[in-house]
Amino acid sequence: MTLASPLKGMTVLVPRGKKQAQTYSKLIKSYGGIPVEIPLIAFMPLRNSESFSEACKRIHTYDWLIFTSKTAVEAFFDHDLPISKPLPKVAVIGEKTKSSLLDRGINVDFSPRQYVAEGFVEDFLPFIEKGMKVLVPKGNLARDYIASSLSEKGAKVDEIIVYETIFPKDSIGLLNNQLSGKGIDILTFTSPSTVDHFMRAVKELGYQDALKNSLVGCIGPVTKERAEDYGLHVHAVPEEFTVYSMLKSIIEYLEENRRGN
Repeated sequence: MTLASPLKGMTVLVPRGKKQAQTYSKLIKSYGGIPVEIPLIAFMPLRNSESFSEACKRIHTYDWLIFTSKTAVEAFFDHDLPISKPLPKVAVIGEKTKSSLLDRGINVDFSPRQYVAEGFVEDFLPFIEKGMKVLVPKGNLARDYIASSLSEKGAKVDEIIVYETIFPKDSIGLLNNQLSGKGIDILTFTSPSTVDHFMRAVKELGYQDALKNSLVGCIGPVTKERAEDYGLHVHAVPEEFTVYSMLKSIIEYLEENRRGN
């Protein structure tokens, strides 16, 4: 086992679809690992709701528009509904979310130091004034932490569901094939939803015991907490909430344990 290939021969769960998995899988291969691409979440835009249509018409009446994911940006802007101008100030969580907006020619006025809801609220609260109107387009499984926190400070917050998070039907077959064969050495989870869908599928398939020796990495404390709720021991959580940092923290964990043996 060399430092150049710290994951040599190890299978690593990539919980993303083929298109989204390319960069992550390439990174895993660069460390000698074997990516196992099993998409655990897929997104279905919701564009026919009355609240969505009204939000597009009244967007200019808001002071802030908050996006917590690239998916929310795509679901909100990539449709034929007219969006009134001017847009309010825009706040985001995450570099990919920010880039998605900049690619559309939309300026980003605020991003937090930490890419989690708690960090966002801590940094954003000084911008909130009583009566300020805020719109948060989100997924059906997203937490209401931002909305509730801003409301407590006097903001008028509207949340609208712009996409649904679902478990891809084909993935349970992929998971069954993998767990009944070589198994998965390293589980990586990018959100609470990926944990939920994975563990429910594992329970349905009856492969809980197959995870006993798996190393687990999670992006962020909320995902870590969800994994622990299912009885998983989480070995690595990066300080920076990206897949690159998560993989680095897993490698650091492996190296520390190799030195200790």
